[in-house]
Amino acid sequence: MTDTAGTSPRERYRAQVRAEIKQRAWEQLATTGVAALSLNAIAKQLGLSGPALYRYYASRDDLLTELIRDAYRSLADTIQARAAAGADLAGLAHAFRDWARADPQRYFLIYGTPVPGYHAPEDTTRISAEIMAVVIDASAARPVEAPDTPLDAELGRHRRWAGENPAPPAILARALSFWTRVHGVLSLELAGHFEGMEFDPAVLFADEVERLSSR
Repeated sequence: MTDTAGTSPRERYRAQVRAEIKQRAWEQLATTGVAALSLNAIAKQLGLSGPALYRYYASRDDLLTELIRDAYRSLADTIQARAAAGADLAGLAHAFRDWARADPQRYFLIYGTPVPGYHAPEDTTRISAEIMAVVIDASAARPVEAPDTPLDAELGRHRRWAGENPAPPAILARALSFWTRVHGVLSLELAGHFEGMEFDPAVLFADEVERLSSR
């Protein structure tokens, strides 16, 4: 919820309209997908002219950036709260699945096919890095006993994606492998690729998480 304490009536009205625009945008994404996001269509729904709406969001990309920030922030807050409550890697994975299933379009907005011609600002990358930092910390909860792998060596040379985390390459490899494989199962589930296969995706997800957590 937007904190409007201490703001002027005009500022409160502007915040309210921006929130309504974002809500309409989320509804549009759920029905037509991100590629069809249209500010003009949202303006008509709200009884605004196109130029009036552009006073609140200068462009489609401006609105898209707000939606992406909100999605990343929501996921980061969810993951950080579960970690603070003592969740291990498996607990984080299930929290992530619950978050994604609650709003698949929100998940696909940040982890689906990139929007052609759109480039997210750097601050969205920083929020994404907060999520990975939690995963890396959880991955370091127990030592890696397996010998070094080519991935360990690769991540030892290329650490920028992990921010300033000092974890050794083997821990980074565990975190990255865990994160990508969890994404793989979840993306297939949310896209409906398991429909008609006559098994419960929740059981598959739990089994994959268990196998990954025990590595």
